Amino acid sequence: MPLTEQSKAPNFTAQTNGGNTISLSDYKGKWVILYFYPKDNTTGCTKEACDFNDNFQSITAKNTVVLGVSPDDVKSHDKFVNDFSLSFLLVSDPDKTICNQYGVWGEKSMYGRKYMGVLRTTFIIDPKGKIQKIYEKVTVTKHVKTVIKDLEQLQSTSK
Repeated sequence: MPLTEQSKAPNFTAQTNGGNTISLSDYKGKWVILYFYPKDNTTGCTKEACDFNDNFQSITAKNTVVLGVSPDDVKSHDKFVNDFSLSFLLVSDPDKTICNQYGVWGEKSMYGRKYMGVLRTTFIIDPKGKIQKIYEKVTVTKHVKTVIKDLEQLQSTSK
């Protein structure tokens, strides 16, 4: 069954850049921006990561963490983080377990060729672990600004 706003966010445990292991439940009590992207060091994914990074301080000031998830391995994430000085964790999902839990592994099409891949999607999860907002078919340009604006609105109405 697909996830919807107000669904409980599926918990997961996985490795991140730096070789640490985290669980989503580690962030209970905080807001979480969980974004799924196809591949490290590609044009759109780099732009999205750098946009989140450029706004990292204003996001963390809102009791919020950013977690990026892709099927890339820890070594690839380490290089991506180092190349772009990213301040947030990248979660490695090589077997696509998390992608499948969140319904973001699906059929894509490029130049008429169909293939399976990560559907660029972002979730805002509240401090109780409920999904408050889902962004599907994300267009990278202005996405982070929209997420921050919606996060502020959600936070102000949840007080």
